[in-house]
Amino acid sequence: MMKDKHKIVICIGSSCFARGNARNVEVTEKFLKERGLKDEVDIDISGGLCEGKCADGPNVIVDNETYNHVDPGVMLDILNKIFPAK
Repeated sequence: MMKDKHKIVICIGSSCFARGNARNVEVTEKFLKERGLKDEVDIDISGGLCEGKCADGPNVIVDNETYNHVDPGVMLDILNKIFPAK
């Protein structure tokens, strides 16, 4: 039985992109590559999914839970929570 993949949505609408989500995309891709987890996660990098929460950005949604004001350090904390080091 296959386990569902984690889903990470990183908003790159103009507000989130300008506030730093471009860096969060880089941090996420590097983390997943270094840990060999690329096939364990569906990453959706797109704009307009924040439902009007642009002022709270950068926004990231992980497994349907929304995180606001995500900087690269917070992004790493989220990734480490989902994928604890073995």
